[in-house]
Amino acid sequence: MRLLLFALLITLTTALSAQVVYTEPTFPTDDEAITIFFDAAQGTKGLEDCGCDVYLHTGVITNNSTSPSDWKYVQTQWGVADDDWKLEPVAGQPNLYSYEISPSARSYYGVPSAETIEAISLVFRNADGTLEGKDVGGTDIYAPIYAADGALQINFSSPNSQFLAVELGDNIDVTANASATADLALYDNGVLLESADNATSISTTINVTTGGNHLVEMIADANGVLDTISFQYVVVGDNTAAAPAGTEPGITYLSDTDVRLALVAPLKNNVFLLGSFNNYTLDADFQLNRDPNGELYWIELTGLTPGEDYTYQYLVDGETLIADPYSEVVLDPFNDQFISDETYPNLPPFPNGLTQGRVTLLQPGRADYDWQVDNFERPDDKNLVIYELLLRDFLEAHDYQTLIDTLDYLDNLGINAIELMPVNEFEGNISWGYNPSYHMALDKYYGTIDDFKMFVDAAHARGIAVILDVVYNHAFSQNPYVQLYFDGAAFRPTPESPYFNVEATHAFNVGYDFNHESPYTVDYVNRVMRYWLEEFRIDGFRFDLTKGFTQNVGGPFDAGAYDASRIAILKNYADEVWDAGGDDAYVILEHFAADSEEQELTAYGALTWGGYNPHDEYLEASMGYNSDFSRADYRSRGFDEPKAVVYMESHDEQRMVYKNQQFGASSGDYDVRDFATGLDRAGAAAAFFYTIPGPKMIWQFGELGYDFPINYCPNGTVDEGCRTDPKPIRWDYFASAERRELYLVHKALIELKLENEAFCTDDFELNTGGKLKSIHLNHPSMDVVVLGNFDVVAGSIDPDFQQSGDWFEYFSGETLNVANVNAPIDLEPGEYRIYTTMQLEQPQLTGVADAPGIGVAAVQPNVAKTGVQPTLYLELLESESVGLRIINGLGQVFYSENLGQLPAGQQQFVLPRLPAGQYFVELRTNGGVRTLRMQLVD
Repeated sequence: MRLLLFALLITLTTALSAQVVYTEPTFPTDDEAITIFFDAAQGTKGLEDCGCDVYLHTGVITNNSTSPSDWKYVQTQWGVADDDWKLEPVAGQPNLYSYEISPSARSYYGVPSAETIEAISLVFRNADGTLEGKDVGGTDIYAPIYAADGALQINFSSPNSQFLAVELGDNIDVTANASATADLALYDNGVLLESADNATSISTTINVTTGGNHLVEMIADANGVLDTISFQYVVVGDNTAAAPAGTEPGITYLSDTDVRLALVAPLKNNVFLLGSFNNYTLDADFQLNRDPNGELYWIELTGLTPGEDYTYQYLVDGETLIADPYSEVVLDPFNDQFISDETYPNLPPFPNGLTQGRVTLLQPGRADYDWQVDNFERPDDKNLVIYELLLRDFLEAHDYQTLIDTLDYLDNLGINAIELMPVNEFEGNISWGYNPSYHMALDKYYGTIDDFKMFVDAAHARGIAVILDVVYNHAFSQNPYVQLYFDGAAFRPTPESPYFNVEATHAFNVGYDFNHESPYTVDYVNRVMRYWLEEFRIDGFRFDLTKGFTQNVGGPFDAGAYDASRIAILKNYADEVWDAGGDDAYVILEHFAADSEEQELTAYGALTWGGYNPHDEYLEASMGYNSDFSRADYRSRGFDEPKAVVYMESHDEQRMVYKNQQFGASSGDYDVRDFATGLDRAGAAAAFFYTIPGPKMIWQFGELGYDFPINYCPNGTVDEGCRTDPKPIRWDYFASAERRELYLVHKALIELKLENEAFCTDDFELNTGGKLKSIHLNHPSMDVVVLGNFDVVAGSIDPDFQQSGDWFEYFSGETLNVANVNAPIDLEPGEYRIYTTMQLEQPQLTGVADAPGIGVAAVQPNVAKTGVQPTLYLELLESESVGLRIINGLGQVFYSENLGQLPAGQQQFVLPRLPAGQYFVELRTNGGVRTLRMQLVD
């Protein structure tokens, strides 16, 4: 019998339900017309009783396909109501539809003769694609294509399951088919059930009277040519046994060779373990014990080989095949193929041909990570400067090892916390991460468990905390607890789900909405949070969409009103974080609800993103329009402590410099849309951002004036549908003198904030309405006045200095002797100043000029093989003192040399050998900086 590459997958796809599709003929070949029959009442049931037209979406799996998702020669377009793709209802049979592929599969799909069609791939939908019919678990549907070589083909049309878990006394209807007449016989564990001579089908009914494992085989004999097909069934036993004390759901490694697995599955009757240790076969010896509470299932495996990779799944009630909800690593046959060996070395393969869906990775004897930093002292939350980043759009390599190499850049900037957008397992690879599937598993697209631990360790060594953005408002369809309690026809959780609401309780939900009043959800979230805090030593969480942690009983659907239940839920989660991670662990809530809720939550110890963050106000000011920064003052929200995390940009907000360039105001020759002017305005906004007491957050590359819009598309257009698409990664910005100046302004302001107690004062005043703005800070160590003109014309402002005498401007280092504290100060458009009563070290904003004393400067060759030593050619217009630095694309200094006082004229220098990579050759003179690009390749 010909073995199709995806034959077993196709069998398994229909294994856990009645038949979703069948064909006429029963054994179709690629050179004949084929009628596809679709039963909308099977599989996900998304089109059951829909009363709508049903359309086909189809392609083929060929010998050139790399995975079951690699459809070839797709003939249809999703969401288009083309009559050529519409199925015909079968008369007298509700929910049954047919579609003819003619004159043959090969001609219909246009498959070249040299390519082998292995299966027709199918999904069904309504006209606009808002309803769909797929196989159980939301997988694609496959109809196998057989070789037209006259060889005998056999299959089972009943049962349609590779896995059957039955009870004593159940009946199993069996029908087997052959493509040609043959002598057919059915056996159960070697005992003959039925036989038929010179037949093309055979049927019987098995009455289940004996327990244990059963193998049902159909043997076909066509003139001495034998073929066999089989399926298994297992009789469910009474496996009631108390779980050992302290058993937690998920994986518990008992030793290097022994492990306990446990699954919480309320309202389910039996669970079997399928895995690489039993070749993914249904086996009575691998039925999980059921704790007397009826909800916890558990099993212990012994004698495993230390260091060997194992995989497993659970089969629940003989119907639903899931990976462990508490997986630490999940293998995915559709997306893992796109993860490079550099990102995740030696990624274990998915057990293709044995199972479908996703599987959990089990690694007994895995070596513990050797932590280098113990007792990390977390920065005080009122003084946090958080750098939010999406690893996918921050580094080309998008892995933790490269992020470790980038810590020098972030450390030099001065931030003291990194907030990573979600890194737990999400659907697909290219994502912001807010479509979570396995909340406890690390997504492999960014690297390994040990690499992530190494990153946390390295960040802590630099005094930088690590905060994870986590998504507990919802889960997407790959989540095992979604799948266990799912209404395929309605495409939503069942009312019996212990974890999810049937319908979301608020208007902001995506995916499937957790019920946080359910103790099952609470236990799940608590277990997951403890894992990240204890296993990875992270420093806290930014909780996405906590406004949605509501059952919203009697409240408005926007969930904005005060909700005592939601407050209690969030306090309980905060207590769990502090119990597992320490009293100083960060609990940051993206709440956006009533101020009264945030007041109560911050008084309890949480931080919030704020019901209204002044992001838009900062952008309006930067563009030259009226604005008010008063909401950046935590006291304006009624908070007693600085618990509001303020930001000018975030992952979900438009970029400041982009808006300056597109919509900036102008007057005469002064135009905010000018590149250099727009960057300067971003610096002015930063001066009024960091100096206001309280925690701050900046979005990646904001310090360099990132100016691609949030809705930028990979093809260069701008469209809201591209919001979460990959964005250009622009480390070359660091080579721009103007952008480097903005970076150094951020660096200087962060240093000012973190090294001076005055910026933690609770005695301060904001006068930030209008376009001439000021901030006054009062503290025993020093007083501070921040002045700024956000207009596009010159202005005069009353500085209202707190005292007369000498004041020192931070950036220029100039001393201002104040006799009249209200004497107006003239400010050019976009100009800002920071005055202090204590003289501070003047920050070095190098890179502001393009080294006018340098005439010609070039590196030749500027693209070369490693091992080649390029030459720097330099022409000086006059004698200059020149410094040389070579910086890589991550901001790390690879080489530094003082070339000394050089005479006017031409000079040349051979550069050192460097590893492959992109570099910036920086020439520093008293007049500024000239930067050249250079690339070395293997």
